[in-house]
Amino acid sequence: MNTILSLGFILLVGLLFAKIIGKFKFPSVTAYLVIGIIIGPSIFNVISKNVTGMSGFISTVALSIIAFSIGQNFSRENFRQIGKTILWISILEACGAWLIVTFVFLVILHQPFYIAILFGAISSATAPAATLMVIREYKAKGVFTNTLLGVVAIDDAWCLLIFSVSLAISKAIHANLVAPSFLMQAFFASILGISGSFLLGGITAWCLSYLSRYIHTPAELLTYTLGFILLNSGIASAFNLSVLLANMVMGALLVNINKEPSKFFDSLHSVDSPIYLVFFVLAGASLEVNLLLKLGIMGICYVIFRVAGKMLGAYAGGKISGAPMAVRRYLGLGLVPQAGVALGAALVAKTDFPAVGGIIITTIVATTVVYELFGPFCTKIALEKAGDIEIGK
Repeated sequence: MNTILSLGFILLVGLLFAKIIGKFKFPSVTAYLVIGIIIGPSIFNVISKNVTGMSGFISTVALSIIAFSIGQNFSRENFRQIGKTILWISILEACGAWLIVTFVFLVILHQPFYIAILFGAISSATAPAATLMVIREYKAKGVFTNTLLGVVAIDDAWCLLIFSVSLAISKAIHANLVAPSFLMQAFFASILGISGSFLLGGITAWCLSYLSRYIHTPAELLTYTLGFILLNSGIASAFNLSVLLANMVMGALLVNINKEPSKFFDSLHSVDSPIYLVFFVLAGASLEVNLLLKLGIMGICYVIFRVAGKMLGAYAGGKISGAPMAVRRYLGLGLVPQAGVALGAALVAKTDFPAVGGIIITTIVATTVVYELFGPFCTKIALEKAGDIEIGK
């Protein structure tokens, strides 16, 4: 197939397969990943190499939009509403998965530290779409449901912060900085990259808000918003800053300084769905089937210890904040699904570390399929245990 034919094929087949698999109550992202694996180079190889070669570019665009949208959750009003329980749980469940998975990959699986910390950082992400789907399907209501919704709303923001720090440290280690001041150099490199991302995001947010007075129609608003997101991403890439963090900061600051911030985020809804579809399909196509046999214990450990880290962190956060016992015990089980941000982070890691990128993206794609297949059932069980839906409903 040529490039244009491949893109058309991906959009239509992805949409069709999502409708088919939706009949079985599975999320669309699972369909996109599976169809990507099937039509990708590892199996039927029916899409153009030019398109598969664009996966890095498309993932950057998709993740830039996702990161910008995540920033919307950081309004002052939202923070006043979510309270200390959600903040404690969201921070500790993300850090719990990060630290435990990093430890397991480093000590048990004997992976280099720069690889272990990347897996740990990616493990901190949660996919809110599957969780929201289950809550809506079973009309769940209660303290547990409200807490779960609050946690998944800001979870990926912590993942972006954790991944940005971990990626900077990994790059420093991989660059063979073996001088006695190595750790200090890695630390300052991380701080510089993160500070630069915050500064860039703040500047572009102010410009986006200030100049929006000259935008009058919905079409102009879409072009304007998307243009600023791409401009922000391009500058971040040029100065080796975090594209994800810069866009999240831009969205977070925009929602607090503009009188009508929702219009910017809403304007993207008309274009983000096809971008996400192509992103997920190409993520599935990136899976290298020949590496699956090498996953073995690595994939199993990632699946088990990520969930363990989420559950332990959620329990600790609930205990510190004085949350009800049901929230402490079962909220971590509602955080099993993993998809968008994790896949995007894995693609970033693959780009930055070509030598080991194949095993990283293959592990994350394979485990994401597992999480998206079984995650919704885990969320349902958690809601039942907490008493927010009837057992057997």
